Amino acid sequence: MRTRLKSPDLYTIGWIAALPIERAAATALLDERHDVPEGFRQHRSDANSYTWGRIGEHNIVIASLAAGVYGTTSTANTTADLIHSLPHIRIGLLVGIGGGIARPDVGQDIRLGDIVVSQPDGTTGGVVQYELGKAKLNGTWERKGSLDKPPLVLLHALGSLQAEHEIAPSKVPDLLQAMWEANPHMSSPKTDYTYQGVKYDRLFESHRDHIGGSTCDKCDSAWEVKRDRRDFTNPVIHYGVIASGNKLIKDAATRDNLSEDTGHQCLCVEMEAAGLMDRFPCLVIRGICDYADSHKNDRWQRYAAAAAAAFAVETLSLPGSLLQKGLHDSCRHDQPSGERVLWVYAFRCRSEEGPVYCRSTSYDSSMIIVALV
Repeated sequence: MRTRLKSPDLYTIGWIAALPIERAAATALLDERHDVPEGFRQHRSDANSYTWGRIGEHNIVIASLAAGVYGTTSTANTTADLIHSLPHIRIGLLVGIGGGIARPDVGQDIRLGDIVVSQPDGTTGGVVQYELGKAKLNGTWERKGSLDKPPLVLLHALGSLQAEHEIAPSKVPDLLQAMWEANPHMSSPKTDYTYQGVKYDRLFESHRDHIGGSTCDKCDSAWEVKRDRRDFTNPVIHYGVIASGNKLIKDAATRDNLSEDTGHQCLCVEMEAAGLMDRFPCLVIRGICDYADSHKNDRWQRYAAAAAAAFAVETLSLPGSLLQKGLHDSCRHDQPSGERVLWVYAFRCRSEEGPVYCRSTSYDSSMIIVALV
């Protein structure tokens, strides 16, 4: 029989997954799965389906996007519904797969199955929306605006974890092994969440397009970028800027231009983070499943989703109750010392363009206001 907590207010972390395979990995890595908490009343506008559970000292609620409906708008809608029904959620995690921007010639040696974590670089909060800008007369792209950084409590946790990894290796491999042992079906041929093998990790030169079929068997090995062979298969964790937008990128030239277009050395590209960073600041964790080029296929998706979820679990399992104390001391957004901040999320009713958000106490009768203090 599963545990059932006394109140939904005891859940403080919202975990957003886009795909069913990402949600499956998150659910399989829970320390404990819960029944729906007592007194939970799902908002009438909330169409989400939730999974409840615990990781370490933290109670987690997991939500995913509607099947077949992806991108930044769908992510924003899912997150808005979660906040409607669960206003006590303090911090968020966006965990799933992404396309790697590998540039081994400049030391950006990202490989399939590796993990990329959003981290501010001094000029951006860790996620850039590559579609947010304007085209200039000379054919270049000028980025406009910026997205919020993750909550400080999560950035402090990242710093602590990075220090731990200087002393001892990441626990991600151990967490994955435990997941496979507890859920044998996840390592079966049909639903294979295990490492896919070096021979299926092929990075091609940018000007070499894929030659037909679902595999790269017909693609000449002479086209591959020469990389030193790793003497291990465990995922490497990379910290830096993630590019986000509504386009599914399957073109090497477009991928390679992202860093120039955004003005940042992007490590990977994905389709959800830009939809929520300003509404629900969170940590973005991506397992690399392809290289965002024409050679893209689905082979690595499940393993990459599991690797990203395992890193999220390792972050939440930090010793010393670091995150627990941070959650107790702070609201969802970092507040200036001595100042009580009222954050207002406004959702325009019956909009065909999705929710409209603002940070303002002014509104008209066509808006529903949810205040979080």
